Amino acid sequence: MSARRIFADTRSLARHRGKTDWARVNALTDREIEEAVASDPDAAPILHAEWFRNATLVMPERKVPVSMRIDREILEWFKRQGRGYQSRMHAVLAAYYRAHSTREHARKTGSVRSAPRRRIRKRSAK
Repeated sequence: MSARRIFADTRSLARHRGKTDWARVNALTDREIEEAVASDPDAAPILHAEWFRNATLVMPERKVPVSMRIDREILEWFKRQGRGYQSRMHAVLAAYYRAHSTREHARKTGSVRSAPRRRIRKRSAK
């Protein structure tokens, strides 16, 4: 193994620091934290030992690697959004799937009348 030096550029680290007052956070008691969580409607509940005893571990289904052709402008747009562009593309496809599979299920079962589909005109090749 080479004796290469590894270092972090502290200037770039300083740019990514948040505005959290960690001294104040560290000084909070457990009771103060529990009160703050209870008063915040957006906070996740505090999980106790009983919750963990009743919890069931559910592993996500593995994703399948796939190769597909995508217009360059679409791929570049997703990449410009930053890291995780493939996950965002997956989220768009998943939302489309959920919207259309629900509509398709409703149409087959007749349980809910689905909205009529708009006709899409094909563009002529130029």
